[in-house]
Amino acid sequence: MMKFTNEDLGCFAKDPAVIEWKGDTYLYHSIYEKGTNILGIGIARLEDEDTFVRIAEFERTQPCEQNGVGAPGAIVLDGVIHLFYQTYGNGPLDAICHATSTDGIHFTKDASNPVFAPREPWADMPEWSCGRAIDADVCVCGDRLLLYFATRDKAFERQIVGAAWAPLTSDFSRGTWTLHPDLILEPTLLWEKTCIEAPAALFHDGKVYLFYAGAYNCAPQWIGCAVSDDGLHFTRLFCEEPLLKNGAPGSWNASESGHPYIYRANNARADNNARAEDGILWLYYQGSPDMGKTWYLSRCSVVIKDAKPQLVEPQR
Repeated sequence: MMKFTNEDLGCFAKDPAVIEWKGDTYLYHSIYEKGTNILGIGIARLEDEDTFVRIAEFERTQPCEQNGVGAPGAIVLDGVIHLFYQTYGNGPLDAICHATSTDGIHFTKDASNPVFAPREPWADMPEWSCGRAIDADVCVCGDRLLLYFATRDKAFERQIVGAAWAPLTSDFSRGTWTLHPDLILEPTLLWEKTCIEAPAALFHDGKVYLFYAGAYNCAPQWIGCAVSDDGLHFTRLFCEEPLLKNGAPGSWNASESGHPYIYRANNARADNNARAEDGILWLYYQGSPDMGKTWYLSRCSVVIKDAKPQLVEPQR
């Protein structure tokens, strides 16, 4: 079983994002920078089937990053790694930034960062949002790059999910994004409580599957999924029960299984050999055994059967 944390940083690893690059698998994740309470981004590389080793940290260099960054989303487009990540510590003013890399470790920041939030000067603020944007993830849908993000309502109480898009031919800088006028998902189910966050998108068989976290951290937070034909209008696939719950008392994820990231692997081997022609689907997620005092990352393999994701391995 893969289980990763940063022992030298207080056993803290959250908000996973994974890509393959030139034969290696990279894990980008939230950390607390050593000796501080500033949120940052760690970079780890897969050394064997189940072991990630932290190799670097994403450097904060821009004024908008001074209070912290985190919750990365990653994608490879035309031989370039694109990292979409949030500013942190600014309340309703947090927004999405963009950086690129050609080696997986060193990144060039977009000069226009932050590149998107559902507020001026990026967009007219909708009635359903306070203007904040966090927890970015992206997927290609047709000739557009779809950006999904979490935000809050104007009372800053309910966490909800919105979407925007930019042409694939653009550089994804500020001004290239168009905000979808309606929110994508809001908490309505009992197990979602007052929060839907951490959208994680997969384009599969002509549809967009959006995995997401329901309820705030350690409430407990669980993982659900919704599906869409156009990437903008979604139908939930798990209503009475989520796709993935927290673990049993005493387990590494007893307090939650949350903040998902869905990733189609080509290099990795699933323990159960559950291969699809176009790669294994890994569901990465975070867990805590102690109500958020420490945090770990793990994964389980997923198949989509009859247009619905299923866990291949039982949770351990």
